[in-house]
This record gives sequence, structure tokens and C-alpha cells, in this order.
Amino acid sequence: MRGLTRWVLSHRLLVTLVWVVLAVAGGATVSGTIDSLSNESRLPDAPAQLANDAIDEHFSGTGGKNAPLLLTVTAPDGVRLDAAPYREQWGELVERATPAGGRSVSYADSGGGQSLLSPDGRSTVALIYPPAAPSPAPYAQSLPAIRQAIAGARIAGAPVELTGQPLLSGRDSGAPRSPIVETLIGAVGALVVLAVVFASGLAVVPLLIAAVAIPTTFLLVRLLTGVTEVSFIVQYLVALVGLGIAIDYALLVVTRWREERSRIDVTDPGQRRAAIVAAATSAGHAVALSGATVAISLAALVVLPVPFLRSVGYAGLLIPLVSVAVALTLLPVLLHTLGGRLDRPRRAYRADSRLWTRIARLTTRRPVLAAVVSGGLLLALAAPAFTIRLGQPDTSTLGHGGRPAAVYAQLVEAGFGAGIARPVEVLTTAHPAATANRLRSVDGVAGVAAPADWSTADMHVIDVWTVHDPADDAGRDAVAEVIASARSQPGTLAGGGAPLDTDFVDAVYGSLPLILAVVALLTFLVLARTLRSVLLPLKALVLNGLSTAAAYGAVVLIWQQGYGSDALFDTPATGAITIWVPMAVFAFLFGLSMDYEVFILHRIREAHLDLTRQGGRDTTAAATVTGISRTGRLVTSAALILFLAFTALSTIPITDVRIFATALAAGIIIDATVVRGLLTPALVALLGRASWWFPAALARVLMTRPEPSPPATAAPTTDTRAELAGRP
Repeated sequence: MRGLTRWVLSHRLLVTLVWVVLAVAGGATVSGTIDSLSNESRLPDAPAQLANDAIDEHFSGTGGKNAPLLLTVTAPDGVRLDAAPYREQWGELVERATPAGGRSVSYADSGGGQSLLSPDGRSTVALIYPPAAPSPAPYAQSLPAIRQAIAGARIAGAPVELTGQPLLSGRDSGAPRSPIVETLIGAVGALVVLAVVFASGLAVVPLLIAAVAIPTTFLLVRLLTGVTEVSFIVQYLVALVGLGIAIDYALLVVTRWREERSRIDVTDPGQRRAAIVAAATSAGHAVALSGATVAISLAALVVLPVPFLRSVGYAGLLIPLVSVAVALTLLPVLLHTLGGRLDRPRRAYRADSRLWTRIARLTTRRPVLAAVVSGGLLLALAAPAFTIRLGQPDTSTLGHGGRPAAVYAQLVEAGFGAGIARPVEVLTTAHPAATANRLRSVDGVAGVAAPADWSTADMHVIDVWTVHDPADDAGRDAVAEVIASARSQPGTLAGGGAPLDTDFVDAVYGSLPLILAVVALLTFLVLARTLRSVLLPLKALVLNGLSTAAAYGAVVLIWQQGYGSDALFDTPATGAITIWVPMAVFAFLFGLSMDYEVFILHRIREAHLDLTRQGGRDTTAAATVTGISRTGRLVTSAALILFLAFTALSTIPITDVRIFATALAAGIIIDATVVRGLLTPALVALLGRASWWFPAALARVLMTRPEPSPPATAAPTTDTRAELAGRP
């Protein structure tokens, strides 16, 4: 690290030009990069995906994974809609509302059946599948014409209305906006925090690093799209997670540079250079280690057999790697060129935070009490995670209380079954009437529709929906029975959204124990080699696991159970957590949480080595106080910046993204306060000298060179003396 920093400072113009070119190229092509992102979420070779692909191929891109629009009307009391005049009017209206190339079914059709008419005959519903576009809003192009076709239409004097899962979820309100607004919000919040931390012009330096890292990452994502499909969600992660990580890494280096600079004669060019080298050597090492741990945790997504999550993993890997590269190369140049000018007004710098010194002393004096209290709080926060339910949100929780939500509620109340918004689409080569009768007898099925015109090339589609929503336990069980019944018949596949959810869970979480074990092992080896300890990495892994579990618990409380979702997001409880969210949260949060652990433990180890060199015996408690007092303010500020970035991410009008952002925001705050502020110092103090146990056999395996001397705090090292003397 020292050699890299010296090289960078000797080639300042070259380094600056390279990053400027990359940033400008990334910024100039960011619009094209966003346009090249994919809106598909495929699950190759999964049975439900095969069914959906076959439906898409044989039925002009209608149905499959895309839920139907629901056209409905409820007549006044005493009127039955199955009377001949109303049946004819309804059939003509449904036909008129069905776009060219689409398919639909109503009780007026042959094969529509009584499932689409309420028991009292007053209400009816038609399922309409327009041709779908491969975008987050698959029916956006068809909806205007459908709405125009039913505008002012009345059956038996009652208005005809439109609802359905695409409308309730808001996915057909148009393409999601770019993350520019949210990024600006996050940047303004970060600038406020940085202004408080530095109280000088240095506050802009971390933002400059982010301004280079984000477009450069977008440029690499553009290259990535030429090799594989990359999900549209990546644009939000690069912009907002990249903002937080880049600023965090820069904040660590700039804070350490300020500390080193406070000890030197700022009029001496050699000493100014030495301060940059010393800061980059120590803080830069922590930044590189943090980037490595984040990259390792994100590798958990890369190995999954799900292209959508793999692309999130690939892009996620680029975020810390680019941020580390910019922080270790461009940042020393900025500090050399602008650091002294921006550090105005210059005040006496105090490396130790009074508040965090008091907190650290309290936790190290009463480590058992601090560990029990903070550990108990963490376990309490994590407890709701055991009730997590994976799946799409309950349909009744969507719609934000609008008219489509009220219309859907009327359908359920009329007896059509909550699952009608997300039917299972059965594709079969068998006789459709016989297959429909068999599926109708499955326990928990509310209705079956097998219209004659849903047939082509000896392939037939049958829609089956359940009494309960597929998101709840009873609905999930009924869907599983329908899938089992359908797939037990030769030449029959079960598709639609609900079966795809089931296959998604199996694909993502089926090999989860092995993935977690590999991530934990790699992280342990990296930390053990860096910290020269066995117990500290093990402690870090356990605490990161608890921190992630606490984030799961928070998101279950807020979103699944609804304690705060209405107040915070104007959305009722979803009843389930989107399938991909927990895995993505683990990959990001595990790595980001390890960032703070690395910052703290790296500084504790430095202090321990300094105190040991000065003749101390068991210096762990004192080193812990020093480490926490010098990183507590840093970690708190960095966590607050990331929290603001995730808060900005939660304003994206996509429920899945909001749930994901909530989990990250809650997890980062819990981790920076309860875990790193209280539990970590308490456990390090309890471990005492055992914290630094590092068997010789493990050292021989992991270490490729002797342990280097740490950067000087009490006294300069030999290399630093050379820098102070002005030698190149």
C-alpha cells in the first residue's frame, strides 16, 4: 500500500486523467447503459419457467408469468347477470376490451363456466391477458385502449371496472424513473453529514470520489451488458449503494489523513507527503480489506442459478472494487493537490471522540453487562425473522387504497377467491375438459376456466385459481396441490406467477447452507490473515450473522406484519417478503457490516501493537478503548450516510425495491450502533489476550511474508522517517 501511494503521488497527472476519462465516458453513456438493462427475471430450466415460455411461444406472448387484468361488474340487488341480455352484452364488452392478439375468458364464453359468476349471480369477472412487453410495466401499452373500450360502459345499470395484480402493484403506471433524483437526495444528505464531520471544505472530497466511482461503475456495467443480461434494479444499486460505499471509503482515508496531518509541520512538503502515505498505508489497507469482504459476500449472488440475482451480484461486485480503486489512487492525489486548501478553517484536530471514549470505557469496564444487554436487544430484533414468509406480497395489500384495490376486495367478498388475481396457468396436451374437471376437485381451488379458444397446435391453457391468496399459507398449499396434480399428468405443465415463485424459492435457497459456509470460510481466511487472529474473525462472523438476522426481523415487522409500513410508505402489510430480497440483503448487508467491523478491529489491532511495543502486557482493553474512540465517530457518520442513501432508495415506487432498501437501512443502523458500538468492544474486552491467538500452523498457511510494522502513531517507522526527511 505504501508503494502504491508513492507511485500514485509521483504520477498525479496520469492518475487524474485516467479517472477523468473513465468518469466522463461513464457519465456520457449512462443513459444508454440504463436502456440496455434487462427487465426479465427468468429461472432457466425450472418447470414453471418452461411452462411460461411455452405459453409465451404458443399464445402470442400472453399470460404465463404475467397476471391477468380483471374486468368486473356488480349488478344491483335482485338482478342476475346470467340472464340472456346481460350475458350477450358482457360477452361483447369483454371481446371489445381484449386487445388484438390477446386472450380473455368470461362466463359468456364456452368453457368460462360458473367460476366467473358469483353464487348470487350479481357479480361477474373476466380475465384478460393482453400481449405483454418485456418490461416492468408489461401492459402499459395495452391499458389505454382497454380503458377507452370500457369507458362509460354499464351492465344492468352498473359501471364496469378494471383491477388486477398489475394495476394493484403499480407496475403498469409506466417505466420506473431513473435514479437521478434519489441519488441527488442521498448526495445532499451525505454532504450535510460530511459538513458536520469535517467542518471544512474537506466535506466535498468524499463526494468527488463518489462522483468518479459511480459513472465509472456504470461504464463497467455497460460492458457487462454485452456479455450477460443485467437487471434494471442494478441502476439503483450502482447509484445509491455506490454513493454510500464510495463516500464511506473516502471518509475513512480522509479522516486518517487529517489525524496524521495534525502531527506534522504543514509548511514542510516532505512531511505533507508523508502524512498522505501514512494515512493511505493504514486506512487504505482497511479500505482494501473492506472491499474484499464486501466482494466475497456478493459472490453468494454470483453462484446462484438465477440470472437476475447473478447480474445483481456482478454489478454489486463492481461497486466496492471501483470504490476501493478510486479511494486508493485518486484520493491521495486530491489530498496532495487540494487537501490543505480545503481544510479551512483549520482547527486543532482531536482524533479521539469524547463521547465514544466514554462509551468504550463503560463497555470495557462492564463487558458482561454490555454484552448481555446489547446481545439481548439484538436477539429480540432478530426474533421476528423466524416468522418470515417468502413470496409475492398479498394482493389485498397492494393498491395503496385506490379504486382498483376496492374493486378487488369486492371480488373476494363476492366469492370468487383471493387467488383469482394470480391464477395458475396449466398448459396441457390432454383433453382440456377432463383436465379442468380434475383440477377443479383439488382442495382449496375456487375456480377453473378452460375456454375453447385457448387452444393452439394441440396445446390448451387452463386457468386455475385458489380460495386463498397464493401469498398466505393456505393459498400456497393449494397452489402446491394444483401444481402436483397438473404435473402428474403426462404432457402437462403448471405455469403462472405462483408456481414460478415456488421454483424460485427452491433455486435460491435450496443450496443456501453451502453458499453461506463458503462465504463464511473465505471471509474468515481474509480476516484471519489481516488481523492475525482466530477468535476475532469468528466473532465478526457471528455478529454479522446476528446483525443480518436483526435486519430480517425489522423488515418482517415493518412490511410483512405492517408495523410502520402504512405510516412510512402509505402501504399496508404485504403479508410476505419478496423472494429475492432476503438473499440480496444478506449479500449486501453482510459485506457492508463487515466494513465497520474491519474499520474498528483494524484500529484496535494497531493500538494493541503500539501499546505492546511500549511494554504493556494485556493491552486489549486499553487498545479497544483507543480503537473505538478513534473509529466510533467515523463509523457512525459512515453508517448515517449509507442510511440516507438507502432511505433515498426506498422512495423508488417499486415495492420490491422498497422492502430491500428498508432491510438495508435498518440493518446498517442496527449494526453501527448496537453491534459495533456496544457488542463488539464488550466481546473484545471479554476475550482479552485470547483475541490475538494465532496458531503458528495457521500463520504458516496464510502468511506469505513477515508481519509488517504498523504505521507510526507514537513514533515514526523507518520508512516514515525517510518520508519526513523528504527522501523520494
